[in-house]
Amino acid sequence: MKWFIATVIALFLFSGAMPWLRRLGIGRLPGDFNFRLFGRDWSIPLTSTILLSLAAALIARML
Repeated sequence: MKWFIATVIALFLFSGAMPWLRRLGIGRLPGDFNFRLFGRDWSIPLTSTILLSLAAALIARML
């Protein structure tokens, strides 16, 4: 249950910070998919998610 809560919080933080992260290039890397479906823009940031996960793992390991 703790992992579910942590995942939901991370998703909210990531979606809220997405405009700022796009300025840094996160969400526009090769392997990140953006498309329009049913009149709405959808984003599947696969490569960005992997890079952010690796960065978080490295920071957690250093602490």
